[in-house]
This record gives sequence, C-alpha cells and structure tokens, in this order.
Amino acid sequence: MMERWWTRLQASGWEDIALAWGLRVAGALLLFLIGLRIAKWIAGLAERGLTRAHVEPTATHFLRKVAYVILLVVLVLASLQVIGVPMTSMVAVLGAAGLAIGLALKDSLSNIASGVMLVTLKPFRAGNVVTINGVTGTVEDVSIFQTKLRGADNQLIVLPNSLITADSIINLTPDTRRRVEVVVGIGYADDIDTARAVILGIMQEDPRVLAEPAPAVVVYSLGDNSVNLGATCHVANADWWGVKCMLTEQIKKRFDAGGISIPFPQRDVHMYHHLPPGTQAVPNDALAGAPQLRRD
Repeated sequence: MMERWWTRLQASGWEDIALAWGLRVAGALLLFLIGLRIAKWIAGLAERGLTRAHVEPTATHFLRKVAYVILLVVLVLASLQVIGVPMTSMVAVLGAAGLAIGLALKDSLSNIASGVMLVTLKPFRAGNVVTINGVTGTVEDVSIFQTKLRGADNQLIVLPNSLITADSIINLTPDTRRRVEVVVGIGYADDIDTARAVILGIMQEDPRVLAEPAPAVVVYSLGDNSVNLGATCHVANADWWGVKCMLTEQIKKRFDAGGISIPFPQRDVHMYHHLPPGTQAVPNDALAGAPQLRRD
C-alpha cells in the first residue's frame, strides 16, 4: 500500500514542484529582508535630508515614518509577486480589503489624516508646552496615530491625533519668552502706590525677570472686598513656573512686613427682630433670666 502511494507521488513530480515553490519562497524572503534594510536606509536618508533642509523636527519624524510605511507596503507586494501571486489579483484583493479595513478602522484613518494636518499646519512643535482637551504637557513626539506629551509630574500623556484637531489647542510657548501674571488684592484702606512699589521691587530684584517688556503693576478691578492689582512680567520659558511661585510668596511676605493687608471675603450681617403687635422689648440687662418680651 505504502509502496504504491510512494510510486504515484514520485510519478507526479512533487520534487520538482516543491523545489520550485521552495525557491520562490526563499527568493521572496531574501527580497523582503534585503528590501527591509533598504527601506530603513532610504527612510533614514530622507530624515537626514529633511534635517539638513532645516525642516521642523516634528515634521521630519512624521514624514520619515510615513515614507517607511509606504516602502513596506511596496516591499510586501513585490515579495508576493515573486512567490507567484498575480499583481492584478493582489490589487483587487487589496482594494476590497482596504475598503473593509477602512470601514473598520475609520478612527485610525482619522488619526492619520489629523497627523498630516498637525505636521502641515504646525500649531505646535516638539518642546512646546501646550494645553489640549484640558491636559497640559510638553510635546515630545507626533506620530502617525497619536501625539505624546510629557506632563509636569513626568507622566506620559498619549492623545489620539483626531482628538487634538477636534479640540482647541493652546500653545503656551509660541516664543522664547512667556508672561507671568499674579493677581493680588489689597484692602481699601491700603495705599495703592505703596503696594505697587513693593511688587515692582520684587520683580526688579530677580535676575530671571526680563527688562523688556518692562514689569508692570496695574489696578485690575475694584472688588467687593479688595482692590485687585495685576502684576505682570516676562521671563524665559524655562523660568515661568519658578518666577510665578517666587513672586506669589514674596508678595505675601513683603506685604506682611509692610503692613499691607490682603483681605479675605467678608460679609456684614444685620439682625432685625420683628415683635408681635402689642409687644414691647425689654432690655437684656434689666433682669437676669427674665423674659425679653412683655405683653401690655
């Protein structure tokens, strides 16, 4: 039985078929491995060229990844053609599969389109501090699908690109400097000029505060409980948080030392006693323990 089966298998020429398919698969794998190294080399070459052309780093990294993905798709198609898969059939299959994948991964495709918009419009760059969807952090990387931020507590924040383009983007560091603003209230009995001189002195003593634009202290509003002063100055991006905390602390200490009050909300309450008709109020000290109301 086994001898008869083996004879038929030899007569069918399976060795030639296996050898031919083995050579095709080996050639496809060799092409894929060599093409993979070439794709990485081309992507790196494109990144270096964009860097020499002084293209913004975020756009450079994004375009490098897009180019690498495109080269991988072309490489896979070429490898399948070496195996013997007809290109026309592959195009038809890829078209149908692309439609199905597009419907299933519409959110991911939306992230890709949003990533292209972010790189093209450049609302922020790597290293900028931004606030997006209520989240604040430093931009580290913009990839095809998502953007990575580094929070103040060193936590990694990953936002889908479609969420970024659908919401407002607040870039807190569009320039090399940033404005510090501190609002403090003083009592109505305190002198505004004295308080202004104290705050200006604090800002002028700190070397991190830039001379231009000059620091200023203005009256913002006359509040219910205080006169609200606004102190503003400009510092380098890296010094913003430290100067803001320093200014807040020193204002409190200098105001305490100079006798300038920082009032808290106060409310005057007036008590009214309504007596029934025919009732006369009795003084509280007239008789200890006696009732306060007397009917005639």
